[in-house]
Amino acid sequence: MTTQTIERPVVTTSPRPSRRRRSGVEGAKARAGWLLLAPSLVHSVIFIAIPGLMAVYLSFTNARVAGQGDWIGLKNYLDLFQDAQFVNAVKNTLLYTIAVVPVAMALSLAVALGLNQKIPARGLFRTLFYIPVVTSTVAVAAVWLWIYNPAAGLGNQVLAFFGLARSGWLTDPDVALPALMVVGVWQGLGAKMIIYLAALQSISQDLMEAATLDGASRWQTFWNVTWPGLGPVHFFVLVTSIAGSFQVFDLIYVTTGGGPANATNVLTFDIFTNAFERLHIGYASAETVIMLVFVGILISLGRLSLRNREDL
Repeated sequence: MTTQTIERPVVTTSPRPSRRRRSGVEGAKARAGWLLLAPSLVHSVIFIAIPGLMAVYLSFTNARVAGQGDWIGLKNYLDLFQDAQFVNAVKNTLLYTIAVVPVAMALSLAVALGLNQKIPARGLFRTLFYIPVVTSTVAVAAVWLWIYNPAAGLGNQVLAFFGLARSGWLTDPDVALPALMVVGVWQGLGAKMIIYLAALQSISQDLMEAATLDGASRWQTFWNVTWPGLGPVHFFVLVTSIAGSFQVFDLIYVTTGGGPANATNVLTFDIFTNAFERLHIGYASAETVIMLVFVGILISLGRLSLRNREDL
């Protein structure tokens, strides 16, 4: 009786890369990442971190431009909240931010939704909405100074056409800040629109088609598909919008100079006045620190609001 031997196939497996080799590759990737980040990190340290720490230190001194100041502790901060002009600047800045940021975000999202549709001259409209973003604020201010001219400006001509009383616009303390809010919304609309437009184009079309096939209305599709898909973008636009509204300066400087009667005096303009006209560097540094605290609080509140809305 003969026995047959069955030869089993030899299974060859490719050798696994050693742990040392894997760690070497990961280390090389990490070094490459740090190398690419190095220019930005150097810029951030030199122009953001160091000046920021110096501002915090100077806020506890009575430093002036001409020389080093003495340590005075919390005196600058205590004086600030007894300074009527500073309190007025905080109020104006908060009003400007609370009015401009949500209105600009809502309008830019609405425009982005419209320009995301297949409409004629879509590229032209996108360009027109974005032009104010790349236009110098000085040029923008010059145009709006003509529009708000009390004697022959376009604004009063429109009011007269509808039979309404003329306005002093930038010369009226009750109207000046709202008039500048309109300019702020108009100028920043294009940048937010482009961000929202890019985010809308990244939303899965399969989800949109599935919602349509399920009989969802446009509002239901927007609320259940589009809005959740824009979650991280909302936060990015919110953060940049709040930071931008607190940094408004050149528009105020060119149009009203903080007037009339300090009606448009905002934090950045008050900091500029104290630092470079009154030469109170320590006092202006304390204002800067408080402004950063306000920005952080508003961003945190905005993030909490968006998170609660996403959970609905």
